[in-house]
Amino acid sequence: MEVLPLLIEAATALLTACGLAYMVLALWGARAYVRSVRKHSAPADAAPGVTLLKPLKGVDPRMYAGLASHCRQQYAGPVELVFGVHSLTDPAVAEVERLRTEFPEAAIKLVECTQRLGTSGKVSNLVQMLAAAQYEHVVINDSDILVSPHYLTGVMRYFADPRVGMVTAPYLGRTGLGGRERTVWARLEALGISTDFMPGVLTARKLEGGIRFGLGSTLAMSRTALTKAGGMEALVEYLADDYELGKRIAAAGFTVELCGEVVETTVPGYGLKDFWDHQMRWARSTRDSRKLGYVGLGVTYCVPWAILTVIASGGALWSISLLVFSLLARIAVALTVGVGILRDEQVLRDLWLLPVRDLFGLLFWFWSFAGDTVVWRGEEFRLKDGKITRAT
Repeated sequence: MEVLPLLIEAATALLTACGLAYMVLALWGARAYVRSVRKHSAPADAAPGVTLLKPLKGVDPRMYAGLASHCRQQYAGPVELVFGVHSLTDPAVAEVERLRTEFPEAAIKLVECTQRLGTSGKVSNLVQMLAAAQYEHVVINDSDILVSPHYLTGVMRYFADPRVGMVTAPYLGRTGLGGRERTVWARLEALGISTDFMPGVLTARKLEGGIRFGLGSTLAMSRTALTKAGGMEALVEYLADDYELGKRIAAAGFTVELCGEVVETTVPGYGLKDFWDHQMRWARSTRDSRKLGYVGLGVTYCVPWAILTVIASGGALWSISLLVFSLLARIAVALTVGVGILRDEQVLRDLWLLPVRDLFGLLFWFWSFAGDTVVWRGEEFRLKDGKITRAT
């Protein structure tokens, strides 16, 4: 018997075993997170004033529903919403005026951010919006984020501990109701958020004794912590500004907490190219931000490695048993995090796509090392050490 086929078979079997070990760690991380959320479920004694910062550019189909959900907060303290656009000719301005009409009691400000301070237009706008913020605590999230009426209450209770500098939130991706919006690529993206990305966040949280990064779904922080971390101005050239901001606040001596409030983001009706571009931007951004951890990400895909083991072994019974065990472990993680924690019913709908999503995930991981370009809002950029420059 030739040595090379045996080595390949042994290598894929070992990688499958590593992937199974990761599944156990993911379940462990999920359990630890649930216990932490229960620990912080008591009502807070105080409700400090909060400024919600919402940078806007253009209008997405479900953007207004997300903006309106922030106006329906059942929060005991004062709240203001500060929206920022690069130009008052932006179509998003009409949506802000619509909010003012529907919620006349809401404290709403609109800031025209005329300066371009760096490559990231979003961060550039945030720098200018901060000047209009009234309160010590600010919450930043994307324009399409949909939240519950108890969102601010669930986020702000963590600041009762003066050591907390940032609170971030888990999220799920909501696909369209049907038709062109619910493409297979959109379903794969949403499935990946709930069953791949979020389990990874919970695993990192457990292994590292907490999280030291932020998620763009929610970046709640005190302005004191933000200042000590170097301010928003230092991030105008960064692609993953959410990750970098959490990292800097943690480095400044504060803790970063992952709260129990799950929010929703909208997954567009992607075609293959848009899906590929978005996933590669995500993969290369993570690769650039968490270099050592990202190298190990490849071994977490137990199902693809188990499929390759079946092929390498010529369909041996033991390899088929390993594949079945890998599928069961993968489904256990998907249901525990996606359904049990995130309450994402789409996971049940698309559970049969899980092996396909993992095969794509492994492909994205391999291909992410093949270059340093990313596509963001239709423009191509080069990524180096977290910073982006326009590709020439």
